[in-house]
Amino acid sequence: MMRHERIAAAEPAGADPAGFVTGADLLAAQLGAAGATHAFGIPGGEVLALVDALERAGLRFELARHENAAGFMAEGLWHATGALPVLVATLGPGVANAVNVVANAQQDRVPLVFVTGCVDQALAESYTHQIFDHQALLRPLVKASFRAAIGTEDLVVAKAVAIARRGRPGPVHIDLPISVAEARTARRAAPAMPAAAPSIPADLRQAQALIASAQRPLVIAGLDLVAQESGAAALDGFLTQTGAPLLTTYKAKGLVPEGDPRVIGAVGLSPKADALVRPLIEAADLIVLAGYDPIEMRQGWRNPWPAGKPVIDIVAEPLQHGMHSSSLVLEGHVAMTLTKLSEGQATRTGWPGGEPAAVREALHAAFAGPGAWGPHAVFETLRRIAPAGTIATADSGAHRILLSQMWNCDGPRRLLQSSGLCTMGCALPLATGAALGSGRPTLCFVGDAGLEMVLGELATLRDLDLPVIVVVLVDQALGLIALKQRQLGLARAGVDIGETDFAAVARAMGGHGATIDDRDTLAREAEAASRRTGFTVLACRIDASSYEGAF
Repeated sequence: MMRHERIAAAEPAGADPAGFVTGADLLAAQLGAAGATHAFGIPGGEVLALVDALERAGLRFELARHENAAGFMAEGLWHATGALPVLVATLGPGVANAVNVVANAQQDRVPLVFVTGCVDQALAESYTHQIFDHQALLRPLVKASFRAAIGTEDLVVAKAVAIARRGRPGPVHIDLPISVAEARTARRAAPAMPAAAPSIPADLRQAQALIASAQRPLVIAGLDLVAQESGAAALDGFLTQTGAPLLTTYKAKGLVPEGDPRVIGAVGLSPKADALVRPLIEAADLIVLAGYDPIEMRQGWRNPWPAGKPVIDIVAEPLQHGMHSSSLVLEGHVAMTLTKLSEGQATRTGWPGGEPAAVREALHAAFAGPGAWGPHAVFETLRRIAPAGTIATADSGAHRILLSQMWNCDGPRRLLQSSGLCTMGCALPLATGAALGSGRPTLCFVGDAGLEMVLGELATLRDLDLPVIVVVLVDQALGLIALKQRQLGLARAGVDIGETDFAAVARAMGGHGATIDDRDTLAREAEAASRRTGFTVLACRIDASSYEGAF
């Protein structure tokens, strides 16, 4: 049985012959019905009934070393299999530890279901140890927060999941009091999952006319399209029909395989890439934003096209972001809208002057490696070795910007990262969840400081026996912050760290480790790592100055 499959549900231990179950059983069963296969977290006394119920309902509870990492593992599994991401935390410090990953789920559009244990309200009025208002803390970050009550255990899950998935995905919170989780109640039929049918705007005539008259249309695809199963096919069909070239955000890389000549490249955080694509944006006589969410973009993408430029903005939900203007906003299912807009259009073959191909070539040349050992060499070597379909993850830092420009994605969700919140410490747990779901070797790119934030999760990899290849860019610095200090003329401060022997740490924690200083050793060690069942840490020592001018 593959690890990502649900385990067979068992009859609750000591089940009442009359068919009584606990409130936690009802909640867990509804999570399973909604598509959850696993839950991630760290148990505490207030969630023990829930953890027990999850296992009985056929959902594996996977132990992480920190709640923040557990949430990213849930996200990684969701990207790999589509399973509903579920995070479980106990009250007080467990909830507080998870705030970062909940904020990431909000900004990176992840339908994370966060279930927290809590004491009963009456007890909370006269007992203060580890007690604070979970809902007050989380409400600014979640689409909705519920407090389960007896008789509503499965209902709140049904409502929460529907909200998490509706429109633009995002996190939801369920506070589960101990007495509700443990209360015995009669079995009952699960409530229907309320799900609105996807819709598109009723009148597309103006948009269709703009597309039909455009000679140089340009598509920019983003997060809203990634979240939709039919997004890749719809985008491919639209490009084929209209002859439009494609730019993507970092999260949307691979919606159309990047080896396709219609794909110019990715944009988001690189000033060098922005400068190369800006003439194309200015030359376009129509820009179609296909699920483009500017939360991924740097400040240079505020008002990125001239005033009066025809822009069709196709969004899952409208956002009052102020980042750009649009002449026409179409709210609805992005993939379905693209497909409808393609219908009836005369098939075109591309821009008359061939400008997109020239920009594509310029982008590739701009981020080609200098030949010497450094981050470029690391990424080029591993991209050449990694088989088709490989999932990679990237932590935040200078290496992520360069990697996102260089790494060629042959399908959607093949380079996972935090591109909205841009948090450090995400790549290793994202890779853990992805490997758990896919059962295949998964690459994790992380800086030395980022890995030191989550070293404990190597023990999670060991215990799950997952084939994750952790590629550490060891430059003994917070490289991106050091670059910004130099650019601002500031003194270097707070960015230097000592050199950790990551290979020795990996071996001490049950994996394989190697320290690498050249391409040949990297290729040899990476190929050996791909044949192992457990994890490998490849500590690639580089010079931090390699990032100067790289992106």
